[in-house]
Parts: sequence; C-alpha cells; structure tokens
Amino acid sequence: MLLCTACLVGLQLLISCCWAFACHSTEPSPDFILPGDYLLAGLFPLHSGCLQVRHRPEVTLCDRPGSFNEHGYHLFQAMRLGVEEINNSTALLPNVTLGYQLYDVCSDSANVYATLRVLSLPGPRHIELQGDLLHYSPKVLAVIGPDTTNRAATTATLLSPFLMPLLLEQIHKVNFLLHEDTVMFHDNGDPLSSYNIIAWDWSGPKWNFTVLGSSTWSPVQLDINETKIQWHGKDNQVPKSVCSSDCLEGHQRVVTGFHHCCFECVPCGAGTFLNKSDLYRCQPCGKEEWAPEGSQTCFPRTVVFLACQEHTSWVLLAANTLLLLLLLGTAGLFAWHLDTPVVRSAGGRLCFLMLGSLAAGSSSLYGFFGEPTRPACLLRQALFALGFTIFLSCLTVRSFQLIIIFKFSTKAPTFYHAWVQNHGAGLFVMISSAAQLLICLTWLVVWTPLPTREYQRFPHLVMLECTEANSLGFILAFLYNGLLSISAFACSYLGKDLPENYNEAKCVTFSLLFNFMSWIAFFTTASIYDGRYLPAFNMLAGLSSLSSGFGGYFLPKCYVILCRPDLNSTEHFQASIQDYTRHRSST
Repeated sequence: MLLCTACLVGLQLLISCCWAFACHSTEPSPDFILPGDYLLAGLFPLHSGCLQVRHRPEVTLCDRPGSFNEHGYHLFQAMRLGVEEINNSTALLPNVTLGYQLYDVCSDSANVYATLRVLSLPGPRHIELQGDLLHYSPKVLAVIGPDTTNRAATTATLLSPFLMPLLLEQIHKVNFLLHEDTVMFHDNGDPLSSYNIIAWDWSGPKWNFTVLGSSTWSPVQLDINETKIQWHGKDNQVPKSVCSSDCLEGHQRVVTGFHHCCFECVPCGAGTFLNKSDLYRCQPCGKEEWAPEGSQTCFPRTVVFLACQEHTSWVLLAANTLLLLLLLGTAGLFAWHLDTPVVRSAGGRLCFLMLGSLAAGSSSLYGFFGEPTRPACLLRQALFALGFTIFLSCLTVRSFQLIIIFKFSTKAPTFYHAWVQNHGAGLFVMISSAAQLLICLTWLVVWTPLPTREYQRFPHLVMLECTEANSLGFILAFLYNGLLSISAFACSYLGKDLPENYNEAKCVTFSLLFNFMSWIAFFTTASIYDGRYLPAFNMLAGLSSLSSGFGGYFLPKCYVILCRPDLNSTEHFQASIQDYTRHRSST
C-alpha cells in the first residue's frame, strides 16, 4: 500500500516539478535565506495574487509592480525575528544554529513551486522517488505557512507522504523567556503563555489594532470587552458563524463536512424523534409508542380490538343473538311436534343434536368481542369448528340414509340391514366428530392460540388478537369441514329425485354454496386486508355459515309446521311415497 502511495505521489511530483521548476528559475534573494544546522521553511504571501479573469492556466510572477502585501511581509519578519531570537539565546538550542528559507507564495503556482523546493534534497534541486518514504530526508525540517486555507491544503497534501510537520515533535518541551514573557506549550502543542486578543483595523493607510481582551493560563481566564468589537454587518450585528441555518423541529443535523456547523437538515423517520439534547441523531420510540416523520416527541399507541361498544359490534352481536334465539325456538317447536311426519323425516331426535351443534358454534362467536383472553383464544375457533363439524356430519348422514332407504333397501338389502342393525348413522357422526376433535386438540396443544400484541402492521396502533389464524391447526380444521361440506352436498344432490317431502337438494345445496362463498370471501379478505376489523370479518363468515345451515335445513320445516299444517300429515307423506314408487316402476 505504501509503495502504491509513493508511486502516485511521485507521478504527481514529477509533473509538478516539470512545470514549477521550468517557470521559476530565478534564485531567491539573500534576505530570504539563512544558513544553519537545521533549516525551517516559511511560505508567506509577500505580494498579492493576480485578480483578473484567466482563460487559460498561467504562471503568476510575484514581483509585479504595486502588488506588495504588507500582511505577508509582517509574517515574514516575524519568522526571521523568531529564528534570530533562538539563535541568539544561550539556553534554548545551545551549539545548534537554525536557518531558514523563505518563499513568496503570492499565487497557486508559486505555492506549488515553494513546496517542491522544500521537498528537494540538500544541494541538488530534485526529488528522489523511493519505495519507503519514511527514510526520505528533505533539506528542511518543518514548514510554517501558508496562511490561507486553499494553499495550506495544497502544501499539506504534498508534504504528508513525506511525514514532514506545520510543528516540531518536541515542541511541548519548549520553555524559555522572550522579552520577560514565558514561552511554553502543553502536550498538544498549544501555547500556555498569556496573550492579548486584538482586532486589526485595515481601513486606513496604516494598520492599527485595538486590544479587545486578554487570556491567561495560570489561572486560566479569558476576558473580552465585547463593546470594542466592530462587526462588518449592518448596525454592527454579529454574523452567524455557521454553514447552515437551524433545522426545523423534528429534523436532525447530518454533518456534510469536517465541521459540525456545516450540516443538512433531514427529518426523523417514522417511529423516531429528535431529542433536544442530541441534535445530530434521532432516537427510536418505545415499543408502545409511535411518532410520525419529523417529530420531536413520541405518542402512545392506540390499543385496538373488536370492542363491544362499536357500531359494527352491535350489529354482529344482535345478529348472533337473534340466531341463538331462533335455534332455541326451533328446538322448542320440534320438541312440541316431535311425533309429526315433518320432524321424523328431518331426523327426529337427531335434529336436536344438529341444533345444539349450531348453538355451540354461535356461542363461540362471542369470543371475538372484547380484549382477547386466553380462554377466548383457546375456544372461539376450535369450538366453532367442532360444532359445525357435528352439524355437517348429521346433515351428511341424514341425506345418505334417505338414499339408502329409497334406493338401496331393495337393491342391496344386505347393506341396508347392516347399516340399520349397526346404527350406521350414529357411528358415522361419532367417528367424524371424533376426527375433528382430535384435530382441534392437536391444534390447541401444538399451535396453542394465545392473546398477543401486534406492533408491525400499523405504526400508531397495537392490535390485540389471537394467534390462531397463523397456525397449521386452524387450516386443517377448516379443510376438514370443507371436505364434510362437499360430502353433504354430494349426498343431497344424489337425492334430488326423492319424494318432495324428503327432497332437500335445493335448500341444502343453497346453504352449502353460501357456506363456501362466506369462507372464500373471508380468506380472500384476510390475504389483502390485515387491519383492525379482520376479527369482525372472521365472525361474519362464521355467522353466515351457521345462518345458511340453519336456514337451508330447518326454516323450510318450520314453515310447514307453522304455516302449512296440511302438509304435516301421514296421509300427505304416504301419497308422496306412492307417487315416487309409481314413477320409479314406470321408468
């Protein structure tokens, strides 16, 4: 790496030498040179630079008429005085003589020329390129100047690879008297002697200065008389010593250069705020807090759930309560007319199991309201899935049993008698319900639904919800109910040509299609919407499934019992069976 640096610097110096040495061939004045054991270089603007507009790069000659710079000349004389004082002292550097080489850096070209002369070897006027610049020894030990930022940066860039300093390494050991004043430096190279703070007056033909204050180091004290300061602004206003104006509230300062006063104002991102104690870094908000972009403080997040007092909740609660009342009323109506043909054809006592399973599913929907709790998260989805499974199992086996009675009792008597003797209907309901119960228990044990606080979806909200929708058990339970719905639909469709009083294909088909549409709509909504009302959509889908099952199977029978008692007679059912038998015989 050092070798590459040396090569690059060497190429730069080679090009600069060809230009600078060719353009500055004059020898410096004897007043600019003092021989010595150790040489110091001084780069001072004894003449002013050329101010006219240049259309091409040109070398500026320093000794032009009328370009003398008194300020640079004072710096020049100050260095000469300093070296002479050191050489005349018997205590500062005994047996050592300091010398100097002073250069007039009136322009950029003169500055490059002077820097290259400083780097040249003692005697010859050239710079040797070496792989290891640590052992390169130019003819001067240190450089003082230039006094402007641009030229000092150029000089520092050329000197830095050669490890040449603006200060001697042992400067902190300096301690001497100069005109009854002690001159010494601390470890960082800063002077510890007392000094006056002065303001130069450049307006007249002669330079004057005014003492504004003083500084002492033992004890450390700084005194400034601000009334003597003459600012150049309007009405003696103090200029702003910053590169950028103050930022707006909620905007952090991003430093763009080497100084903290030069910065860009960048708004704090969402979820962060700007603390006034640190204007350069935005602080993150707490987990329960949020902040918009460009904020100075954080705000508490709003905790949301499906509260009972919301209008949406009122509608859903009223609809679910109405469904429960209808289920209870239907159970009472069927119990009152248990021995009538309509109730017996609907399944008899099996109807109460179907109504009870729908009531259990409806009761589970109340768990979607209010702040989620552990019992509510454990029961609301699992109880609904199990209750609906029992209803679908009863619906499937009842439709299948009608097909066996009317179509297979004479064609397959062995199967028919085995089904009746072994209580096939009850056995199917038990096995089907037990399978769903096993799925739900596995779901609750392996993927336990628990109340959780969700922070990611909305920056200003905390969503209180249960974790069941993200689990495999939830998917398996509802897939199982989907298979049962397809089975019930198939069995009902096979019985579409049964006697009219037993033919429920239209009503059951409608209810099952509505059930499919409800859950397809819910899962589609859940895939694109993840907001605060997702539990309401979930409950609405469940309520639609239960209502469609109740409406498609029980409402027609309630209508016959209450409004058409003439159709709820043994004679009417026997006539329907006889018509069906005659029709099958003729075909």
